[in-house]
Amino acid sequence: MAIERHEEGKSDLFSPYKMSRWQLNHRVAMAPLTRCRAPNQMPNEALARYYAQRATAGGLIISEATVVSHVGSGYPRTPGIYTEEQVECWKKVVDAVHDKGGVFFCQLWHVGRCSHHVYQPDGGAPVSSTNKAVSERWPATMPDGSNGLFSQPRALTAEEVPEIVDQFRRAAINAMRAGFDGVELHGAYGYIIDQFLKDGINDRTDEYGGSLENRCKFLMRVMQAVVAAIGIDRVGLKITPTVYAQDAHDSNPLALSLAVVERINKLQEAMGLKMTHLQVQVGSLDGRRTEEEKELLWELRNAYDGTYMLSGGFNKEVGMKAISEGAADLIAYGRLFISNPDLVRRFQVNAPLIKYDYAVFYTPDPIIGYTNYPFLENP
Repeated sequence: MAIERHEEGKSDLFSPYKMSRWQLNHRVAMAPLTRCRAPNQMPNEALARYYAQRATAGGLIISEATVVSHVGSGYPRTPGIYTEEQVECWKKVVDAVHDKGGVFFCQLWHVGRCSHHVYQPDGGAPVSSTNKAVSERWPATMPDGSNGLFSQPRALTAEEVPEIVDQFRRAAINAMRAGFDGVELHGAYGYIIDQFLKDGINDRTDEYGGSLENRCKFLMRVMQAVVAAIGIDRVGLKITPTVYAQDAHDSNPLALSLAVVERINKLQEAMGLKMTHLQVQVGSLDGRRTEEEKELLWELRNAYDGTYMLSGGFNKEVGMKAISEGAADLIAYGRLFISNPDLVRRFQVNAPLIKYDYAVFYTPDPIIGYTNYPFLENP
């Protein structure tokens, strides 16, 4: 298949961009980043300060993965959006971002089998597309921060699937009530949507397993439910076709990704509006990608009818090149945003970047490694 290259030289990271109903002032998005700073799954003042520090006028921020239900959690201190108290707490965080002129999306998350029974109601088994546990290669993070093993999951019956779908729907409604501008469905990294999509995990023999059509069904039912609740022009999706996390792999990632895109395009056509964005990450976090992965990204770029966002290991130069070449509309930055709250400004003036400290990525401290990174100028 011939790969169409888009015309070069028209835009860069600092060009304005119209994403759905939002006029963005630049194309540097903040990627979703789990930080484990929400005790008892409650967003707090530390989260409000953290996101406000990184907000810019007309800049897009996608929140950390946010749990959609009491059975969807698998990590300590990750925020939820399924109770009234959580919604009220998120309102303060959203207001802090909006006060800076930012556009704020909530990433909706259900970990599926990537959990331990200590996180589950009554110590039950996590639910998934499969009964297979995540292998010992991937450690589970326990509530005290130590490593353990992911628990044996229980495969959802077909009759139970609509309840999980509805958890995403209710969470999307809650996100709107909290004031978020939109939501991004977490279809990546081997969590529950990915567990249905990828044949390296999905071993079902019912209507949700086997063929590409069947394996896409769970995602599309979630998508349709969320779209019906809040509108397609407030909904995005993140996928990681080739990222091998929590044993998430597929025998033909290009075919799977194109199948997902085909269905989204058809949904957009039926609705007469486009989804806000498709975020795609392949390769390693240091930006290395195989030739096959590069080709996959271009094929998806040319197949998807809408805003196309890339993430994973980008620096300024590579991001500028991707935008200039037309390889993406937006670039989402993650780890660089952790240690550089004014990343957009530093990119604009070619200022040196502060190196992040991985050792404090997931600690409970509300300040150290979280809101204490310096600015070029006072925020």
